This record gives sequence, C-alpha cells and structure tokens, in this order.
Amino acid sequence: MSIRFSIEEFAKLKELLLIYEWGYRTLLTKLRIIHEDFENFHEDNPIDHIRGRIKAPERIAEKLQRLGHDITAANAKNYIFDIAGIRIICPFARDIYHLVELMHSMPDIKIQREKNYVLNPKESGYRSYHLIIETPVFYSGRTVHVVTEVQIRTEAMNFWATLEHEARYKYMSDIPDHLSDELVVCADKIAELDHRMFLIHENIMGRCNEITAEFLDDKNSKSNRPYKSLRNRELRKSYRIARGRNSQKSEVRNE
Repeated sequence: MSIRFSIEEFAKLKELLLIYEWGYRTLLTKLRIIHEDFENFHEDNPIDHIRGRIKAPERIAEKLQRLGHDITAANAKNYIFDIAGIRIICPFARDIYHLVELMHSMPDIKIQREKNYVLNPKESGYRSYHLIIETPVFYSGRTVHVVTEVQIRTEAMNFWATLEHEARYKYMSDIPDHLSDELVVCADKIAELDHRMFLIHENIMGRCNEITAEFLDDKNSKSNRPYKSLRNRELRKSYRIARGRNSQKSEVRNE
C-alpha cells in the first residue's frame, strides 16, 4: 500500500508544488540561457543537456516517512530539499567546476549548501556535484525564495547513477555485496574514462599535448595510483582556480 497525504494536506501540497514549479522554471530558464550563451558565443560548451522535474506527491510522502516525519505539506517544505530538481549533464568532469563557478557568480540566486561528490565520492561509488539553490519568486505582492537541488555530473556518472538507482529500487536499498562491490569498481573505471576522454579532447584541441602523452603512456602500468594522483591533482587545481576567481569577485563587490 502506497504512502499518501491526507486530503487536507494534499490540498496544501498542491499549492506548495505550484510555487516550487515557478521557482524551478525560473532557475531552469537562467541555466538554459547559460547553455545557449556557450552554444552560440564560445568555443566550448560545459553543458551537454539539462533535465528537470518536480517530485511526485507519492515520492514526497515516502521520503517524509523514511525520514521519520509526519506526512504534511509543512514538513515537505522544511525537510525535503529536492522537491524541485535540476540535473545538468556535462561533457567532461572539468566542466562541472566551471559551472559551479558560474553559479557562485550569479547575483540573483543564493547557494544554500553544496556537496562535492566528484572529489569525495560516496562509499557506493556515487559521483556528482550537488547544490541547494534558493531562487527568488515574486507573486501576490511578495517575494519567496524557492529551493531547488541542482546536480551536475558527466554522462558517464549519470549512467552509473541510473543503474545504481535501479539496483536500490529492486533490492529495497539492500543491494547484494557482489553487486555493490562491482558498482564501486565500475564507478572508479568510469571516473578514469571521464578523465582520459577529457585529455584526448584537450589533445585534439591542441591544448594539452604533453600531459596527454604522459597520461596515455601510463595505460600499461600495473598500478592505477599514478592515474588517481594525477586526476585528483588536476581536478583540485581547477576547483581551487574556480573558487579563487569567485572569491576575488566577491572582494570586488564588497569594496
């Protein structure tokens, strides 16, 4: 038997979901403008495509029960931060940090919190960059700030996450050890593939000849530790550069 809202609470939830729809569409429009900007005026586009959704009432009720809260519209607003969700798929892992930098510089949204599961994957192997973003919505003579969860990942990360989600659904989150272990192995291989493809792309574009040659020559190594060390250094470097630029912009604005 599925978990559902009472008739009274469902009426309140319908009003709440309409407001989330407005906030979601507002943020989605901003992101699509960024996508079209890069598509038309820049050499590289860090966005492959964008998807979004509003969580179904049944899923909201199930999550509230899982979290141990009463199934009410107020609790949905207070305890669930992915009622509205947007997923951005990037060509390469490096693009993730470029988009994070852009979102930090957007003046009309507020990043409430963020989690970097790209450099710090979950034990399951899950990789993605999560942002909880507040978007202002003006209606009925007042402004409210609507929360949307934004997930940024590569297509390979998304493929893995979809498969892992199917496994969790089938086994009721109790995935057999042999499948869980295999998913972790696949997650590591996907991360390696993501970075190799990025270096090949940089080589094709004539921007990264030496590091590409060095990296590809290591493919017959018995240990993948050099790869992991190189990948982590490169990603951390790009992230530090992104956050450094954003800090400089903040200082200028404060002055």
